[in-house]
Parts: sequence; structure tokens; C-alpha cells
Amino acid sequence: MVNEFKDKKILITGGAGSLGQALVKSLLKKSPAIIRVLDIDETRLFLLENELESPKIRVFVGNVIDKDRLIRAMEGVDYVFHLAALKHVKSCEYDPFEAVKTNIFGIQNMIEAALINNVNKVIFTSSDKAANPNNTMGATKLLGEKLINSANHSKGSRRTRFSSVRFGNVMGSRGSVIPLFKKQISEGRDLTVTDPNMSRYMMSQSQAISLILKCTELTQNGGGTFILKMPVVRLGDLVEVLIEESGKRGIKIRKIGMKPGETSFEELMSEEERRIAIEKSNMFIIPSFLSMHKAGIEIGMDDKIKDKKGYDSRYEVPMTKEELRNLLKKEKLV
Repeated sequence: MVNEFKDKKILITGGAGSLGQALVKSLLKKSPAIIRVLDIDETRLFLLENELESPKIRVFVGNVIDKDRLIRAMEGVDYVFHLAALKHVKSCEYDPFEAVKTNIFGIQNMIEAALINNVNKVIFTSSDKAANPNNTMGATKLLGEKLINSANHSKGSRRTRFSSVRFGNVMGSRGSVIPLFKKQISEGRDLTVTDPNMSRYMMSQSQAISLILKCTELTQNGGGTFILKMPVVRLGDLVEVLIEESGKRGIKIRKIGMKPGETSFEELMSEEERRIAIEKSNMFIIPSFLSMHKAGIEIGMDDKIKDKKGYDSRYEVPMTKEELRNLLKKEKLV
């Protein structure tokens, strides 16, 4: 396989987060010329730089809301991975315009900076909450995907190619439920569970990184959204496995109900997206509606995927507890 990152310059926005750091470490193994890491978290940037001690790492304190900062950070860059976002459903519900500023204006700033600097490829990390969004975070992520597709459609003669990757919940990432539950267990507290019957698509951190890199490889013309086929996890099963693996007794589960913006199930694709999605062995690719229209392809007429109702977690068989236990052990989360 050709290593397209060798001797290339890379920028990762939101690179001090847990997934961003994992991406930095993975890309370092591919012999890039430089990796620039932009984040608003000065402390985490400092810790990452000191942990890696690599001459190929450059840290940039900055906010994607500041377009001028992005333009400077992208000078001479070949690849951009846009991970910066407000990701917490509850905080986006309470402060929706902050989500708009970061998740929408920030993406548009990134797009314009990439075009100004003639970047080769831009990969935007979206969320499965963008499929039929029921909350502010999902709505901003969906609009982010639309902005990415529009940029790829209207870039003119510029070489930049834009694509999106739609994630499920990344196990063990900062702000995810697993670190929270493990902390509650270690402190001997009740586990606060919204609803044990809630189901979620989950992916490991290594799967998320592989999907980002695979998307980069497959993005030849740009446009469209890449989605990994992910297992479904029932929240009650996850909690029980974490308690069992802790070896602690007397840990109680306290149901607290859903938070603002939360849903009892999640979707990978909407029904309309399913109509045009291309199925691969381990992923789906949703072509850009704009590109299909430009090519004169009828939209919504060719059902390529016939065995699912839109791919949502209500219709998926969840992992067994043993399968979930083995996955958590493999990812060193228990």
C-alpha cells in the first residue's frame, strides 16, 4: 500500500483531544514531514508535546472560530483532519449558538482556509447523530457535512478534495460514558444510567483512526460521507460488564432518565441516505447529492441496500455481554 503521508505536512484541528492524540500518534508512524496540532486546550497541547518529544510535532494554540489563525496554521499543509467540535449533546442544547459558532462557522472557516492554501485533502469528522438529527449537536454536524459537500462541489479549479467521516460513539474517548462509569465504580458510587435499554453504535478508538485513514485513501474526487459498520451496544449490558470486571460488590445502578437532546436509539443513515448509499464489506459510502445531481444521476431511485430500515440501533441485534467484554479487554478499557 502506498504511504501518501510520507514527507507530507499535516494539520489536525482539535488534535489535543483523545481521538486527536491517537490520530497524531498513528500518523507519526507514517513518516510525515510535520504534524501541526491546533487546539484551544493549552495544557493538553503541552502534555502531548512533552509526551511525544518528536521534532515533527508543532503545537498551535488556537480556535477554529478565528479564520486568520486557521489560514496561518494551514500554510504549506497537504492534509487537514478537522476534529475540532463541541461534541457534548447536553452542552450544545443549553448553548446552541456556541455549537453553531464552533461546529458550523468553524467548519466554514476551515474550508476557506484550506482553499486559500490549496490543501490537497480535507477530512471532516462527523457523527451518527447527523442522521435524522434530534438535537443541536447532530444538526450542526449534519450542516457540517453539507458544507463539506458544497465546498467540494463549488471549489472550481482548486485541487482540494473534501470528504466526511461519520462516527458512532468512540469507546474510551474523553467525555464518553466508559471513563465516567469507571470513575463512579472506583469511587464506590452508584452508576448513573440514563436508560439501561438505550442502544448505541460504538466503535473502538483504533477503528475510528482506521476509518479516518481509509477515508483519506478512498477520497479521490472528494465529496460524500464514509460510515464504518459498527456494532450496537445496549447500555445496560455495558454497565453490567464494567461492574463485573471491576470485581467490586454492592455497586448499584441508578436510572436518571435521558438528558436534554438525548435519544433512546441512534441511526447510521437516514432512510433517504440509505437509498443512495454504496455498501462495502466494512463500511457504507453516501455519495454527495450535489455530485449526483451534477452527473445527472437519479436520486433515491436505486435501492442498493435492501435488508435494513435505515440502519438504526432499534433494528440491530446488540452485542452479547461476552462479545462486549472481549472488545473492552482488547481495547484495554477493562
